[in-house]
Amino acid sequence: MATEQITLYTAKLCPFAHRVELTLNESNVKFTRYEVDLMKKPEWYQPKVNPVSKVPALTYGGPEVPPDQPSSESAKLAESLVLVEFIADLYPDSPVVPKTPLERARARFFIDAVSNKFVSPWLATWMHGASSESVFAGIEAIQSLLKGKYALGDQLTIADIVILPFIARMELSLRDNVGTFTVEEGKQMHEKYKNDPKYARFRQYAADMKSRESFVKTWHEDYVAKVYAKKFARS
Repeated sequence: MATEQITLYTAKLCPFAHRVELTLNESNVKFTRYEVDLMKKPEWYQPKVNPVSKVPALTYGGPEVPPDQPSSESAKLAESLVLVEFIADLYPDSPVVPKTPLERARARFFIDAVSNKFVSPWLATWMHGASSESVFAGIEAIQSLLKGKYALGDQLTIADIVILPFIARMELSLRDNVGTFTVEEGKQMHEKYKNDPKYARFRQYAADMKSRESFVKTWHEDYVAKVYAKKFARS
């Protein structure tokens, strides 16, 4: 098991960063968490942690130092899926790491579907007003891949972790009717998602994941709701 220091640079608002924090928590990894103000990032963050100035980012190894004074001796890594896989490699005995080549292949397939069939369509609808048809098609695609309670069976894995932050933010956005879609479109999407029996398995999948201690600990719902309400305030 890895013993080097790990510092995660994250933001409560960011679903990509949330993936990494969930993976660390589910793996019972000791790490230092540093909240990055996305609207006013520290001057040292881009040159000393992540050249593209995004979250999540992670420092690994090197001396124990305050997170706002990152050491040049530590490795600097970024991108959520890279970091999730890195943690899985560091902690192969973690319960969220698929144990066989077949399970790992299925996890990669599921993660690819999450990226292309759910996350991308949802962001297009939420941020750019694209049709919601592709979102619901993505929900159907994801639930058709579930092998049990979770993606690969009855054990939560990294395959589930990569979708959970986006499901939580989608459900919040539909509940509060916040996004670039019209008020009426938002109401219709929420009604369809909440009540259509076609999506019952997906809703249960979401509820099971959201009940986990790691999610409850890392989900800042009130904060996210407040920021979304301001961001998408309609005149």
